[in-house]
Parts: sequence; structure tokens; C-alpha cells
Amino acid sequence: MTMKRNIIITGGAGFIGSHVVRLFVNKYPDYHIINVDKLTYAGNLKNLTDIENKPNYTFVKADICDYDKMLELMREYNVDGVIHLAAESHVDRSIKDPFTFAKTNVMGTLSLLQAAKVYWESLPEKYEGKRFYHISTDEVYGALELTHPEGIEPPFSTKASSGTHHECYGEEFFVETTKYNPHSPYSAAKASSDHFVRAYHDTYGMPTVVTNCSNNYGPYQFPEKLIPLFINNIRHRKPLPVYGKGENVRDWLYVEDHARAIDTIFHDGTIAETYNIGGFNEWKNIDIIKVIIKTVDRLLGNPEGYSDELITYVTDRAGHDLRYAIDSRKLQAELGWEPSLQFEEGIEKTVRWYLDNQEWMDNITSGDYQKYYESMYGNR
Repeated sequence: MTMKRNIIITGGAGFIGSHVVRLFVNKYPDYHIINVDKLTYAGNLKNLTDIENKPNYTFVKADICDYDKMLELMREYNVDGVIHLAAESHVDRSIKDPFTFAKTNVMGTLSLLQAAKVYWESLPEKYEGKRFYHISTDEVYGALELTHPEGIEPPFSTKASSGTHHECYGEEFFVETTKYNPHSPYSAAKASSDHFVRAYHDTYGMPTVVTNCSNNYGPYQFPEKLIPLFINNIRHRKPLPVYGKGENVRDWLYVEDHARAIDTIFHDGTIAETYNIGGFNEWKNIDIIKVIIKTVDRLLGNPEGYSDELITYVTDRAGHDLRYAIDSRKLQAELGWEPSLQFEEGIEKTVRWYLDNQEWMDNITSGDYQKYYESMYGNR
């Protein structure tokens, strides 16, 4: 069977990537999806066991920093689209090891860009029908202040793009033209990669698109991140470490909504444009932690307030941005996308998934999944 499209998705064994791979493999049986992942600590093929034997799916263990390998894959699979999610993404790790973040996020992106450029420019049609889609983060924009109109203390209600009202913690939002102002090695590396992608369009005419998204949550997230970490810690009666006073505000987006947005933008987004993807769903860290505690305790049959005592305040993270908030109105107005889940519904689904998939969680926290992949693929 001749495939209609051949698309490389990098980081497809990770949290967001696995949801994107699953969506594309199931939705587009005439697309060949090539999942390229190095299988570092955050990559886990058990995230994709339900589609691993599909005829239009191929997994390749490879490092995006390996330019020769990326060019080889472009040629071998006649790739006409790249959806680039592979990245080091944990801020605390970037503070301890900035070199790894610069190598993967900057040089890895440059390697992919150059491989796509060389291959596509070798074809008779060159860039026609091609697309390089780079997924980035709202953290490149820096931080927003906690502000309020006319003396009203936040959170206050404002109208979202859908016309519904939601609570927010400031009058300013990140828009696609917000000036970059990264504050951590992670966000600085992502900002640099964004600039390279745009430069390849401006210099070579490569058909690129960039998106910046807010915090994702949902099934299959690596348990160093807040929501799965706290669900697991509550289950095992371990401390729940809260930075500072838990006053930092984040906008939360259910991962399947993000995958739908990526699908929409890959197919219909305007070349050289940037789209912000957010949930219009702001929460203080301490408030989201209380929702998690309440939900987990209820589903485990614990009395209300049973796990409140596990909250442990710790020294704040260096360079900890106060507030992120995405304005997704451009995406909604131009392409018709908007988030489908309210946070309470999304967190209920998320908590249930982690409690129902304790074997997956135990496999991650024990490190057994990495030993398995080392036996299969070696440590290359």
C-alpha cells in the first residue's frame, strides 16, 4: 500500500508525543507514522502498546542530534512532514544540567532542520507539500504578573475565546507576538530552537510552523511532573513537596486536547505562523494540589482531608516564574480549535487513569522499563 503521507514524529514515546502518535496512527491509516525517540528516561514504549503492531506505524530508536541518521531516515522513508516534540523539558533538571538541554533542544532541532532541508531541496518538488512543525512552550515568554482590575483580588472572571467565562489571575496573557524572555536553562534552550526554526523559513523558505503550549496533564506523564508525582505520593503516603507557598500560577491543558490542536495545525495552520495553545484554565499550584488530594482521597475511599497533612513546603525553585497564561484566541478564530474539557473533568479522568494503571507507574518508578529497553536496543 502506498502511503498518502510519511511523517516523522520525534519524541513519540514521551508523554505528549505518545498521544500525538496514537491520534495520527488511528485517525490516518493511509499515513505512515515514524516514531523517532532516543528512549531516554522520559521515553516509554509501553505508552504505545495499543498501536505498536499497526501496519502504518514504525518505531526507530535514534538520537535527533545524530544528523547523519536523521538524513538517512528522511531518505529511507521519503518523509514529507516532521512533527518535532523531542526535548528535555524538566526545569529542575535543566538547572542542574544545562548542557544536556542545550544539546538536545538546540542542536537536536538544528540537526532535524538541516536534514529536512537537505532532503527536501534534493527533490524535484522541493518544499511543495512539506511541513516542519515545531512544538515549543509558553515558558519562552518569561512570566506574567498577578494583577487585578479595579481593585478586585484574583482570581476574577474573564471571557475566554469560546465565550464562556473562566477564572484568571491577571489581565495580561501571552500572545503570539509576546517578546521572548526565558528565565531558565530549559526555556532558554527552547527559545533558541524556536528561533532556528523561524530562521530556516526566513533563510531557506522551509515551510515551518511553531506552537507554544501551556502545562499539559493527563495519562502517561512521567512521574517527576507535579500531577502524576502527587497522585503517586498520596497513594503511598509520601510527602507532597510544594515550592515556596504554592502561589505560582499555571495554565493547564489536557493532553488529548493538545494532540487535537497539533493535528489541526499540522494540516491547516498557515506556514510561518505561530499559534499559542492553552486551556484558559489557570490555577495556583497550591489550589491544584488540593484538588488532586481531594480527588485521590475520594477515589481511594479515604475520608476528606485525610492526605492534607502530606503537604510539605520546600525552598522555592531558582528563577521560578510567577504566572503563565496563554491566549489561544488566534487558534480558535483561524482554525476552530478550543479545549474540550474543564479542569475538574480532566483531573478526574487523569487521577482515575493513574490509579487504574499502577503497574505502569510501578514500572516507571522502579526503573524496570529502562532495563528492558537496554536489553532490546543497547545503551546507544
